[in-house]
Amino acid sequence: MHFTTTFLALTAAVLPFVSAAPAITTSGRARRAAADILVFKFADVLEQLESAFYAQALSKFQEADFIAAGFADARIPGEQFLTIQKDESTHSVVLQAALKSFGETPITNCKFKFDGALTDVATMAATARIVENVGVSAYLGGATLITDPVLLTAAGSILTVEARHQTILNVLSSTGTAVPSPFDFALTPSEILALAGGFFDGPCDLGIPANPALAVTNTGAVGPGTKLTFSSDALTPQLDTNTLFCQMLVGGMFTSLPLPFNDCVVPSDINGPVAIFITSDNQPLANNVVNRDTTKLVAGPALAFIDIAPQSIGSLLRGSPVVGTTTTISPAEATSIILAASGTATAGAPAATVTPINGAAPLAPTANKEQGPSKDGLTNVIGWSNFAQ
Repeated sequence: MHFTTTFLALTAAVLPFVSAAPAITTSGRARRAAADILVFKFADVLEQLESAFYAQALSKFQEADFIAAGFADARIPGEQFLTIQKDESTHSVVLQAALKSFGETPITNCKFKFDGALTDVATMAATARIVENVGVSAYLGGATLITDPVLLTAAGSILTVEARHQTILNVLSSTGTAVPSPFDFALTPSEILALAGGFFDGPCDLGIPANPALAVTNTGAVGPGTKLTFSSDALTPQLDTNTLFCQMLVGGMFTSLPLPFNDCVVPSDINGPVAIFITSDNQPLANNVVNRDTTKLVAGPALAFIDIAPQSIGSLLRGSPVVGTTTTISPAEATSIILAASGTATAGAPAATVTPINGAAPLAPTANKEQGPSKDGLTNVIGWSNFAQ
């Protein structure tokens, strides 16, 4: 499989999708609020970054690289990364068209570098999870700044797609939960730049100051009980780390969880993405961008994934699949199980027996072929067979 060839073909197919984009362009040059223009320019640069990331990855990695990363079939991640790249490119095209219709010039002179993120497929896939989570948090945070309801709806239609990307990348990780939380968290543009700034190659003036960048320096997997360590240019030798705090922000929590900087241990009940800030006091940060007080911010956020609930769907795509035993039962046995579960089983009901399909025991001649109603008429079973008939 040649992902580069397929990528070029899909790139040529982007423009037809623009006509189906949300109605965010305008005839004439309607006056737009400065905040709306700022959000759209900022979002467009992030979309350019995402598109460039996937384009470079797809140009570099081939089928053997995906197989080496543990994927059972290289087409599975290849198809998803191609689709995501096409989406990000389309988002950028549409946002730029909207800006031009406002009489504005999109920012197109930013350059990006992903060398450290593209050393191998495993690193690329892990970075992709961060990139997509940044996109979700950026659109959520930007929503509070947009004044035009039409533009807000258009931005929301992009946010939902970024969230779908996030889900499929959680699945492809094989360690993550597809949907780890009922809620996501929003970040401000300055917080987003603290996360994405390392991908910029040279200056990229967005008119927004970036928070001091923060990196988690632990090697290997980070999970419950892990004591986190950090690096940041803002963590100077003059700072007494005993006076600092790490603040963990996750979706659904009203505020962040403050912990001493030198004892920043991951709690047992966090699953999924977590934004980590360093502050000079232990006042929890509000989990919304409007009321979050960052006057005591030292650095951050950094973004980490705490994966405590991997799911079977991920292991089926990458790594060792979850091995289970498939069983077959007769209609009468199905009725017995259902009645037992409901507490209404009668004495003398036939006990269910199972026959392993992938085990050593051979299948009975009638296995998987019984169908129709059970003798008591309470259950109807549609039969199926492992064998060609």
